Formats: sequence, structure tokens, C-alpha cells
Amino acid sequence: MNNTCDILIKNGNVIIPFNGIVKTNILIENGKIKALKKTIGNVSTDRVINAEDKYILPGIIDPHVHYGVFTPIESAAKTESMSAVTGGITTIMRMIRLDGSYRKIVNHLEVSRRTHITDYAIHASILDPSQIKEMSFLKSIGINSFKIYMNLGSELKKILADLDPGDTSLKEIEVDMSDGLLTEIIKMGSALNSIILVHAEDHVECSRKMIEMRKRNEQVSSDLLKLWSSLRPESSEVNSIKKVLNIALDYEQNLYFVHIGSSQALNEIYRNKKLHQNLKIWIETCPHYLTHTTDYDNIKGKVVPPLRSKGDLVELWNAIKSGIIDTIGTDHVANDLEIKKARGNFWNVPSGFSGLGTMLPVMLSEGVNKKSIDLVRISEICSANASRIFGFFPQKGTIMEGSDADLTIVDMEKEQRVSSDLLNSHSDYTIYEGWKLKGWPVMTIVRGKVVMEDGKVDQKNIGHGKFIETTKTRKDFKN
Repeated sequence: MNNTCDILIKNGNVIIPFNGIVKTNILIENGKIKALKKTIGNVSTDRVINAEDKYILPGIIDPHVHYGVFTPIESAAKTESMSAVTGGITTIMRMIRLDGSYRKIVNHLEVSRRTHITDYAIHASILDPSQIKEMSFLKSIGINSFKIYMNLGSELKKILADLDPGDTSLKEIEVDMSDGLLTEIIKMGSALNSIILVHAEDHVECSRKMIEMRKRNEQVSSDLLKLWSSLRPESSEVNSIKKVLNIALDYEQNLYFVHIGSSQALNEIYRNKKLHQNLKIWIETCPHYLTHTTDYDNIKGKVVPPLRSKGDLVELWNAIKSGIIDTIGTDHVANDLEIKKARGNFWNVPSGFSGLGTMLPVMLSEGVNKKSIDLVRISEICSANASRIFGFFPQKGTIMEGSDADLTIVDMEKEQRVSSDLLNSHSDYTIYEGWKLKGWPVMTIVRGKVVMEDGKVDQKNIGHGKFIETTKTRKDFKN
């Protein structure tokens, strides 16, 4: 019977990426979009959702999330996927760092299967030569995007690895991203037709500046974020971008540049993107680079790469409007305020902060309501493009017959003041504390399940989340 479904969403303004806004009804059955119909007769359904005066986006995808570092995956997956659906996100892509062999990732996958509300995919960070040999194994189990940390080396080798399931002690490791290691990762990535995600900062330049600062033994008490920006300057980003692109040209490697926050880095990538048509190059930025600058002057805002100037912020918004930036990722880090403060020791303050719960509200409030970016563009940079880049379009990232019923219903008139306790993350602080944002998700649907409604998360859906493979071809993606 054609007029049967599990959920009927009526009278919604449906956002179709690369197309427009359509006033239509959505029929959902067995976790899929069964049909889009402008007119409907009598429908037999378990639930009717009236989306009058609301907008329906394809489920939001966050391509850049860190969780399982400060708390083990069995708890982190629950809290951070709850935060994700609170913010209208239906798929999260975990940036995992493991110490030693990646064969133990199967333990993470088993625990993840029982603990996510959202669907999820994984990027694997390649940190030493032995892990290069395991990249083909990772592809065989559905992981075909690999991150390189060009910021790690020289005197800046230390980073926290993800905890093994059941472990609660923070795990610090050392990584030396030499030019040789960088080349071998790209060489293998090209052979596998993988995507290489690039953290572009030159550890040699940044190390030198930090050593000089420490030698001066100056007191660090004010202009904290201006200082942090000066110690990791835009030139360190540009130099590492040039280096990795020179290597990628030899192997025609797909490159995805993560968390770009400076206009100099943006312009260098875009210049090469136009120059080298044989390479697929994508650019991600983060909400915090669109809303905060070094004037924030709060240790909560310490992040890598650092926050930059007001001029950089303006350039990034322009790049979103013009189509230069492809995706928005949060670079979410699920730490807590006690750890973040590091007892007042500037050098020990960990980089990063939470962003899952605020990503979409920020883009709606600051982007649509203030910067005149339309909702179709939001659907592209916050959903469709990530889906296309990482190989699961049109299963996700759009609203069409046969796609997963991942939907985010938003109320563009809803105003709400941000507080960390609304966001359902392990993190107990947010850099948006007290901000009044206009435009909020009011319902999140993951493969046909209503998992968040009016800010309340249905925890009965813990375990509903499904692992999404990233091994499909990306030949159809127009760069």
C-alpha cells in the first residue's frame, strides 16, 4: 500500500542541497525516505509531525570530532552523540588516534555499536611507520580516510591518544611527523585511493618560537590568545601547506585540509586548488573561527591552529558565501573545565573545546540570520559536501527517495541562550556561554528514529547508531 509509512512529516519547507527549498511532505518507512509528496490523501502512519513554518535540513554531518580521549569510548560515545543530536547532528566522524597497532580498533568498533545514538564513521590518524602498513587493513573494514599531524615533531611531539575501552588514565604519546613519514603516508594513501586529512602547521617553526618565548621566561597573564597566535603564526600553516602539496603532486593524492582559520592558509590552499586541477582538494573550517578572534582573551579559547584576527574571520565568511570552503567541522574535543584550566599553567592548557551542540545553531544564527547565507548553502557545507567527499552520498547528505531518513527540523525564529548544561556533552563549559542564538534545531531524526525533540534526547535510542563505511569511490564529486 503506497500510502503507508512509519512517520509522516507534513507541510515542511524541505531543503534540497544544490537545488532549493520545496514545500512538501515526507513519508518515512523502515529508516528510509519512502517518498516526497506535495499532496497526500489518507495515509496510514504511526506518527504525524507537523512541520508548518519549520525548515527540514538533511541530517547534519560533523566530519571532525574528537571523543574517547578524555573518557573511554563506552561513555564518550553516549555523551557526545547525545550532544550531537541536541545540536541537530545525525552523523559524526571520529578522529581516532591509537597508540600502536590499529588491529585493536575492532574493540572500539564493538563498543561503538552499543553506545552511539548518531551514526558514525572514523578517520584514522597515522602516527608512525608501523601504522602505514595497516592502512590497507583499515580500508578493508570501512575506514579509508587518514589524518596526518604536521604540527607534531621537533619540541612539539606530545599528544594524547584515544583511550582503550575500559581505560580511564590519559595516554600521552610522542609523534615525530618527519618529511619521510609524511611522504610514505601520502604514497600509501594514493595507492588506496584514500583521502588524507591534513593538520597544516610547521612544527619546526612553532617549536622555535615557543623555545624562544620560554627562554625569555616572561610571565603569561594577559592577551593569552594573541600570544598563542603569535607562537603558531599563519606562516607555519602556509609553509606546511606548500610542503604537503608538493608531495601530493607526485602521487595525485586527495587532500582534505582540516580546521582552516586563517586567510593566509585559506588563500594558499585555494590558489593551489585552482592551479592543480588533477588534485582533489577540500577545505574545512570550524564555527569558532567564524565567531571568535584573539580578542576573546580567555584560556577556554586555546586551540590549534589558533584563533586569528577579525580580518581572518571576515575572509572566512566571504569564502563560505563564494563556495571556496567546502565543509564545516567542529574539531570538537570533549574535555572538561578543570583539565582545560591546567591550574593556570598556560603551557599545559590542552587545545580544543566542545562544539557539537552549538555547530548548527551558530551557523543558523550567525550565518543565516546575520550574514544572509541561505539555508541551501548551509545544507551543502553542513551535510551534503561531507557526505559526497567521504563517499556516502546519496545515502546521507540529502533528502530524496531512498536516502536514509536523517533529518534535522529547525525553527529559524527560536531564540535561546547558550549554556553548557543544555548541550549534553561531557564538557562542562562552552565558548558560547551566554550567547543568545536565533535559529535552533527542534527535532533530530536518525534513520527514521526521533532521537531529539524540543531539546530533550531520548536515551532509549543509545545503541541505534550505525557504523558508516567511507570506502566508496568519490569520482562523481565535482571539485
